[in-house]
Amino acid sequence: MQYTASPDLLKEHVILITGAGSGIGSAVAQAYARHGATVILLDKKISALEHVYDDIVAAGFATPALYPLDLKGANIADYDDLADSIRENFGHLDGLVHCAASLGQIAPVQHQDPVVWLETLQINLTAPYLLTRACLVLMQQQQHASIIFTSDIHKDKAYWSGYGIAKAGIESLSKQLADELENEGKVRVNSIDPGKVKTPLHSRAFPGIDPTNLPTPEDVVSSYLYLMGKDSFSINGQLIQAQ
Repeated sequence: MQYTASPDLLKEHVILITGAGSGIGSAVAQAYARHGATVILLDKKISALEHVYDDIVAAGFATPALYPLDLKGANIADYDDLADSIRENFGHLDGLVHCAASLGQIAPVQHQDPVVWLETLQINLTAPYLLTRACLVLMQQQQHASIIFTSDIHKDKAYWSGYGIAKAGIESLSKQLADELENEGKVRVNSIDPGKVKTPLHSRAFPGIDPTNLPTPEDVVSSYLYLMGKDSFSINGQLIQAQ
């Protein structure tokens, strides 16, 4: 989508982004920081988080926070501890963006490794649910908060198995939660399908495709800016196509 955000769109916002060490998550985090937000960067790779942190600080934006966490092994208490840490250190949470993803195994359902299947659903579906659950009370204390899930066009394609099923579940979770929170009117919930983007995940999924001409993560961040800011206050329970 085409959207131009005002420079101070996210001023005084505190926003948590998963998968912030690379790809779309990194681009979203830097775009949010550029528009005034204090971002909390979550990823399992500490070195990647530090690189994004350094870029944001070097640009003169609000100092971000780092929160290393491996979603594959995190338990319920880990997510509750994260929410408590945000409350103690920032006092509020205005946004939550789910960009972390694991491709898992691309293969027919009958040939899936059950262990990989479980891990893939854990990272792509169960972890976003647990993190959202843990942060929701904090977000409901704001007048205008936003949750953004990241989906994928391949959710119902052959061979995409655990990853595809998880993305289909993410869209259902997004719509269900949006419906539940609509009457309260404080937290909006939407999802974004970024389309084909030049990311490490796309390269793993399509190793034979030259990614040179694909859109970059920076090309799709406008959708994430739109759904996080005041210009989308009326948008809830929707799936937005970034391209």
